[in-house]
Amino acid sequence: MSDPTSPISSTTDLYRPVEVFVVRPPKQRYWLHALLLLATIFTTLVVGARMEFNFLHNLPAFSLNDDALHSFFPLRWIIAQPSRLLLGVPFAATLMLILLVHEMGHYLYCRYYRVYATLPLFIPAPTLIGTLGAFIRIRSPIRSRAALFDIGIAGPIAGFVVAVVVLAVALGLSRPVPAGTPGAEIELGYPLIFYAMHNLLAASGLAHGIAALPFDHVFLHPTAIAAWVGMFATALNLLPGGQLDGGHIVFSLAPRAHRYVSRLTILALIPMAIYFWAGWLIWAILLRISGMRHPVVPDWPGITGHRRWLALFALLMLVLTLTPAPFVHGSLLEFVRDLRSGQ
Repeated sequence: MSDPTSPISSTTDLYRPVEVFVVRPPKQRYWLHALLLLATIFTTLVVGARMEFNFLHNLPAFSLNDDALHSFFPLRWIIAQPSRLLLGVPFAATLMLILLVHEMGHYLYCRYYRVYATLPLFIPAPTLIGTLGAFIRIRSPIRSRAALFDIGIAGPIAGFVVAVVVLAVALGLSRPVPAGTPGAEIELGYPLIFYAMHNLLAASGLAHGIAALPFDHVFLHPTAIAAWVGMFATALNLLPGGQLDGGHIVFSLAPRAHRYVSRLTILALIPMAIYFWAGWLIWAILLRISGMRHPVVPDWPGITGHRRWLALFALLMLVLTLTPAPFVHGSLLEFVRDLRSGQ
């Protein structure tokens, strides 16, 4: 064994200049965050306005016609009368709040652990709900498994809590479907948390109009649909694989198991796409692309104490918010059957 060499070889070295390199984090592009935020507010206002209009006129929230884009994203309807945008405020404000709280849960814990992360980036899109969600980008290493766990789970818990409160209020604002109203062309499937909240409100006598009705006989208030989106987003993020929030939680608990759990998640999503909702196939592909790798995090120390209980709570949130068929009649089997029948 050789002795370590002293970094100071002579007294003259005491006065030698030392070069220190400081890596500065990249600047936040605030203009991009603001632009995407404003664009997403607009797109959610557009779809929310049509939902509110339909709700006030005893019509299903979603409808289809020959112009599919106009059905999902009624921009021409808004341009014809811009004041209609005000109708979309309840849905847009509620949905944006849920998404913002989720992402700020991640962001604030990144700040707490001195991990550099961007502010939330919202994704506007002419979809059924006016957005593809939001995300933050982490641009520096995460120094411990505890930090990874806390950053990963903070978003789902924050978004879930807000969505539960919104759901409790919004179900009370919903109304029964009038007799003779045609059925909705796009039917939503509901997670367990919806049924649990419905039963709780019915037992407490706070939902007189819809207390004894199944959800297919109820017109959900647009804010209740925003809560549905929030629950759906929570379930997607908690899928235990890849670099989703659920994948971060699994990796922080058992780094060596992350790859195998990710593979099992992908395998589970394929039959779910075949029998319940074709969109699960897209998520299986996305997890296959990114799910076999994960940012390096120190192995030691591990996760102990209250975080293991929080992991169980994350599993409970996944069970309560996961909807195997978020859109009824949307499975691959039904898609193939419709193609064969020429519909």
